[in-house]
Amino acid sequence: MCTSHDQATEAEQAGAGRRNFLRATALIGAAATTSVALPAVTAQAATREANWRSDADSRRFTLAVMPDTQYLFDGPSINPAPIEASLRYLLEHGKDENIVFLSHLGDITENGGQAEFAAAGKAFELLDRRGVGYSVLAGNHDIRSSTDDQRGATPYLDVFGPQRFRSKRTFGGASPDGYNTFHLFRAAGREWLVLALDWRLSAQGYAWAKDVIAQHPRTPVILTTHELVVDDDTLSSYGQQLWDQLIHDHDQIFLTLNGHYWPAARATRTNAAGHDVHLHLTNYQNRYYGGAAMIRLYHFDLDRDTIDVETISPWILGRAAKGLGELERQEIELSGDADRFSVGVDFEDRFAGFAPVPARPARPVSEMLVRGTLAYWRFDGHTDGTAAEGTVRDRSGHGNDLAVVKVGDSALTWSSAHHPDQPGHGSLVFEGGKPPLKGAYLRTVDGAPLNSATFKRGYTIEAFYQLPADWDASHNAWASLISRTGTGGGAGKTADDPDEPLATLSLSDGPGPQWAVRPLNQQGIVTNWGDETAREQWWHVAVVNDGSHTTMYVQGCPVARNPHTVAVGLTSLGLPWLLGGYEYAGRIDQILHGRLGDVRIVERALPVSQFMNH
Repeated sequence: MCTSHDQATEAEQAGAGRRNFLRATALIGAAATTSVALPAVTAQAATREANWRSDADSRRFTLAVMPDTQYLFDGPSINPAPIEASLRYLLEHGKDENIVFLSHLGDITENGGQAEFAAAGKAFELLDRRGVGYSVLAGNHDIRSSTDDQRGATPYLDVFGPQRFRSKRTFGGASPDGYNTFHLFRAAGREWLVLALDWRLSAQGYAWAKDVIAQHPRTPVILTTHELVVDDDTLSSYGQQLWDQLIHDHDQIFLTLNGHYWPAARATRTNAAGHDVHLHLTNYQNRYYGGAAMIRLYHFDLDRDTIDVETISPWILGRAAKGLGELERQEIELSGDADRFSVGVDFEDRFAGFAPVPARPARPVSEMLVRGTLAYWRFDGHTDGTAAEGTVRDRSGHGNDLAVVKVGDSALTWSSAHHPDQPGHGSLVFEGGKPPLKGAYLRTVDGAPLNSATFKRGYTIEAFYQLPADWDASHNAWASLISRTGTGGGAGKTADDPDEPLATLSLSDGPGPQWAVRPLNQQGIVTNWGDETAREQWWHVAVVNDGSHTTMYVQGCPVARNPHTVAVGLTSLGLPWLLGGYEYAGRIDQILHGRLGDVRIVERALPVSQFMNH
């Protein structure tokens, strides 16, 4: 899985491009302000609707939220066109944006009448026909506001009661009264729960909600209701009751969404477990055309530990090509601080109290010996802090064992620290630097087959490493993780610096990985440059040559500065390889300062899916 900084930039650019595209085109078809007909659907859009199903494993997904639509369903002025446009948008863009669910926040109608609900219910058939998961809860305009969830039969319950959702794969269940429901969807490889609660919870409603959460003890919960936040950092009196009686003591609730009040606002509260709960108010009924069924899109990105939020009006977007008035132009996409923002959530840490991510277990050596493996070294199974002495065995069985070479009195020590995706749960701690030299390093034994390998058909060299907080460029830059001894001059290749080693995977002054080698077909040095890699963090680096070109990967992602130079194999003088040591002019010049985990060398190009961190 790529975890480089480039990924975040890519996402931002993709989002910006999509928004510009929306502004420039009519994606949904024109819908006259007085028409109740469904927007026109192109053949391409219809195909996208029919084929769409959310990706349950992608670590990026979108939750759609629709607040108060009451002015669109108000007695004689019923107009479902805006809400149909929003629902159509979800269908057309569900696959691209990995939309997993829609939550309506209540006040569907103005008066709670049968005709109003009939029109709203018909609009939602757009989602019903495609099996798309959604929830709808009652707001104070949908029922008699003085009642709680024990009020009995209503037009709301007739249209949006549990019977409507039973056939959906996301429907989890309902309270006996029918006014509270819960829904489950899969995203980012796990289960998520949407708790859709009535305008006012009774004692029975609270007990039901607590029971639902208890029955799903490892599931993150998004609580939706009509009233909770009233203003920035302020809860209504009923919202405070919800916090005190339900949210505060249930760590699984990490996000709440409500409508009812305006303008949009946000609050953050700390729960009993000491974790932040994000509470968001979204409602646009006071704006042009009663909010025009505007939707808010919560884009979850678990790799970036971020929820990016945007607010758009698909109905107005769909009519943009025909020209818009001043009020309409202002409503295409809202950009205020309460409408377009990002929320940082360390999901793994936030959910650790109820759903800790188990550490990845060590993997056996046999799983790492892919076809073509020439050498595989791992450093697990030792007591922390004890000295590494003698020989480190090559686990591939090819005899490329490593001998410990000490410089002065410093020792090389074992550690159980490791990259979370590393096969072996251990590492070696190098405590070297620039001259005056100290520390220790490893070298392949004389006669090791690796010493003479030229890799004419390609290679993959991988390593895990971590640099300490006190790593300093002036003392530690350009040390090597892995290097091949022998100089360019010794091999008769005098272009560039003839005293440089034949191959080295070093750490620049960034620090960042650098692969500098003399291929068989080149007189000079060919170099791949990686981006900076932070201290006190574990990294996986791989250099892959397919027989003609070399690509460097960090955390499974290709770096920017991979040269197009044709590079065939590696020049050899039959001399040893070093781990943690770097030679210049044939003499040890520097020793690594940091930790080195599993190292593997394979005599062919491996796909990313076969790297050790996968």
